[in-house]
This record gives sequence, C-alpha cells and structure tokens, in this order.
Amino acid sequence: MAAPRALLTSLLKRSEGALTTRGVFLGTRSVSTSPTDPQRTAAEQRVDQELQVSEQKKRNEDAGQFTELVRDFLDPKEFYNSIRAHNMDFFCGVPDSLLKDFCAYVTTVTPKQNHVITANEGNAIALASGYHMATGKAAVVYLQNSGLGNIVNPLMSLAVPGVYSIPMLLLVGWRGEPGKRDEPQHVVQGQATPGILASCGIPFQVLPDYHEGAEQALYTARKHMETTKGPYCLLVRRQNFLPYKLDKVPELYPLNREGVLKVIIDNLHDRDVVVGTTGMLSRELFEYRIQKGQGHEKDFLTVGSMGHTSAIAIGIAKFKPKRQIFCLDGDGAALMHLGGMSTVGSEECENLKHIIVNNGCHDSVGGQPTDAANPNFSFLGIARACGYREVMEASEPEDIAEKVRAVRSMKGPVLLEIKCNKGGRKNLGRPTRSPQQNKKDFMHFLAIDH
Repeated sequence: MAAPRALLTSLLKRSEGALTTRGVFLGTRSVSTSPTDPQRTAAEQRVDQELQVSEQKKRNEDAGQFTELVRDFLDPKEFYNSIRAHNMDFFCGVPDSLLKDFCAYVTTVTPKQNHVITANEGNAIALASGYHMATGKAAVVYLQNSGLGNIVNPLMSLAVPGVYSIPMLLLVGWRGEPGKRDEPQHVVQGQATPGILASCGIPFQVLPDYHEGAEQALYTARKHMETTKGPYCLLVRRQNFLPYKLDKVPELYPLNREGVLKVIIDNLHDRDVVVGTTGMLSRELFEYRIQKGQGHEKDFLTVGSMGHTSAIAIGIAKFKPKRQIFCLDGDGAALMHLGGMSTVGSEECENLKHIIVNNGCHDSVGGQPTDAANPNFSFLGIARACGYREVMEASEPEDIAEKVRAVRSMKGPVLLEIKCNKGGRKNLGRPTRSPQQNKKDFMHFLAIDH
C-alpha cells in the first residue's frame, strides 16, 4: 500500500512547482485587500502554502505503515481536466466555501459561455436541464449542501429518471460533515445531507482527496449517468482541494462591507431593529456590537436561510409597526430569492427600510462575482418596479450616513443600495452566542414596543 504515499510525494512536488509555474497557489495570485486588511507580499503567501503542504507531507511520513492516515489534496486544475476528459465542460451553480478553490479555477479558466453563476441552486438545476436538452451532454452543478433545499423541487419534478431523466453531476460541499466542528446550522444540515439525497433517489459518494480516487469517482458518476440518464452526486469534504485564488479586482469605492456596516450602525437609534443577512455581514455586526460595548439584543442574525432576510424583516415590521426595522441584506443573498422584493413592495410596511450592501460578489465563499456586479443590473430599478416608495444609492461614507438617517423619516418600504469593495478581515470571528440565545434576547427587545 505504498502507492498513496508515492502519489502524495508526486503531488507535493507538482504542487510546489505550481508555486512558481502554474499560478495555483496564493504566491502567484493577488489577495483582495481592504482598508482593514493590508496586502500581504507574494513571499508571505508562498510561505503559508509551502507550510501547509510541508506539514501535511511530514504527517504522511509519520504515518509510516498506517497508510489509512495518509491524505492528499486535489489540484483544482487536475480535477477540472479530469471532468472535461469525461465529456463535461459546462459548469453552473452557487459558490461554496468548501468548493471555493475549485470554483475559483472554474471561474478563471472556463469560457464565459460555459460557466454561469446562478442566483440560486434551483436555477442551476434548471439551467443544466436546458443545457442537456440542447446538447445531449451532462452539466456540472456545484453548490453547498445548505442549497439542497433549493434543488429538491427541480430535481424531483424535472431531472430524475422518473420524470424527464436528465443526467448531471452534482458537486456538493458537505458543510457540517458528521464528526467535524462547524456552526449549528451547518451541523444540522450536514447530518441530514445523506438522507436528503437518499430520499430523492440520488446516488452519491464522497469525493476522494487524491487524483486516482477522484478519477475513479468521476468514472463511476459518468457510467451511472450514461446508464440511468439521471443525476449523480459527489460530496466534497473540508480541505479537499489545494488553494487557488481569483485575481484581485480594482477597488472602486472608499469602504468595504465592514466599513459600510459601521457607518450604518453608528447612525441608527437605540430602539431600531436590525435583521442581518447570511454570511460575513452578520459576523461583522456581532463583533462591532462588542467593539462598541453594546449587547446583541437589537440584532437578528440570519445565520442560514440565505435570501430570506427581507421576508423575516416583513414578518417583524407588520406586527411591530411602532419600531423602525432595518433589513441589512447582501447582493448575493438578495439575488438568491429576488421575488422577496415583490413581497416587500406589495406589503407596504411603512417602517421597513431595506439596505442592500452590494460588493458584487459572494464574499463569504471565495469572492466569485454575482449578477449585481453587472453594470446593466439595477436593484433600484427592480425595487421601483416592485412598489418600493423610495429608492436611493450611496457609496461615500458621509452620503451613507446622511441617507441612513434620512430613511428613518421616510414612509417605507425604502431601498438604500450601498456599493462597496469586496474583501474583509481574515481574523473575523463567529458569533459566540447560540441562535437560541440570539432569538430570546431579540424577542425581549421587540417586546419593548414604543
């Protein structure tokens, strides 16, 4: 059983060569920076990656005859080329943190017509179905397992062999994998993931972390899709891939998301209610309250349920009409369930103030672009068409502060879109209070209705 060790040695040598020849590692790619995150030198980045590889190599050597303790990392380039060798060259989906390195490589090298980052995971299943009917080929659909709920309907009523029988390869990041430490919402989803796939009749296996194993998994997937004409799933565990980063994009605005958040919070009143969106924004909100010496009772942190923050805010605003409800949304989240904006407009809650912080990317899972980065896209135009009473935008700190104060006196629903740079602090923590504690304190705060 010496082959895995020999394979790892070969992979490590190839990977170390990639530090200077292939641009796979951070050392040859820029990292997004922000006012709070000074750009690190290429040499520092190379050291980090070399350390990661060398430490794993040492652990593998220490494993000795216990080859079951040896692990590798898949090179995104090699895995991508293997997928293409199996006649799959169209990619679509919603980026995931466990897939971020592979997704970054796909984003970098795939022709635009063969890669679509969709608004939500269900859209990706439908897109892959249309692609198959037009070409006869299977698409690759990537997503986090938290997006399984979004794909159940199009899978079961469109893609499975019992309906239209459409083959596609599902590449699913397994957040909350049993036995791995993770956030509460991911732990729950991780435990349910195999059962959800099984109940939908979708065969699956865990993607191996070495090239030969991954190749065999792809062969199995292809044969299944050819035989059954249905979907097949590969579950991707944490740190399956070697690092790969997107190129740095130019900074067009004075603030990043965290800077914008601080300006917003500094201009709210003590009784204002905040509903924070999924991802980094809620984590930054939690830490900023600590920095200001405040409690967390004013904020509801939407730790999961991506795209549903505005609906949560409506449910609060309708039944707490004396309070000002500020929904702090993200561009990726708002896009995921864009129909929520039509409900905001239709319900006409005068106390609902919808703020979308738009950095044009899925920042929490690798920085892949969203449709909101398209200059032809307009949240303001959509809001007007949905019936928002007022719409406005800002990007300069003074203008943001002025408009946050102004929307308090306006009859809602109001949309304020704030454009900012991508990127944030590398040392950003996670909430130290449980979701149940957050809910209890938040409900107590809402009960003070004046």
